[in-house]
Amino acid sequence: MIIAFQGTEKSKVFCNNQMVNIMKNKIEMGKTGEDLAVALLERKGYHILDRNWRWGKEELDIVATDGTNLVIVEVKTRSSALFTEPETAVTRHKQKIMIRAANAYARYRRHPGEVRFDIITVLDGPQGEKVNHMVDAFYATL
Repeated sequence: MIIAFQGTEKSKVFCNNQMVNIMKNKIEMGKTGEDLAVALLERKGYHILDRNWRWGKEELDIVATDGTNLVIVEVKTRSSALFTEPETAVTRHKQKIMIRAANAYARYRRHPGEVRFDIITVLDGPQGEKVNHMVDAFYATL
C-alpha cells in the first residue's frame, strides 16, 4: 500500500526509499540469476571467460567458450512469467547491441572462431528457480 502526501517532503522521501528498495531487489535478483546461469554453464562444461564485460555503454552478461565457440549469453531473470516470458525482453534492438559488443570482445580476445548467442532465462518464483538455456537463440545478421 502506498500512502502519498502530495507536496510534502515526507512523501518524496517515502517514494524515493521505496524506489531504492525496488531497485536493490531487482539488482539482487539479477545477480542471483546470473550466478545460477554460470553454475549451469559450468556443469555443462563451458569455460567462463568474463561476467558483465563492458564495452562503452554496452554490457555482455556472460562470455564463455563451448569447445572452440565463443558464447555470448544474455541472462533474463524474472520473479514471474505472468505477463511475458523473460526471453521476449531480448528484442531485435538488444540483439544488435549484443552483436556489436560481441564483435568488440572477439577482437579484444583475438578469437578466430565462431561466435554464438545464447539466452538463459531464470524464473525465481515461490516454487523455486527454473532455469532454461536456449542455445543459438539468435544469429548475428548483417
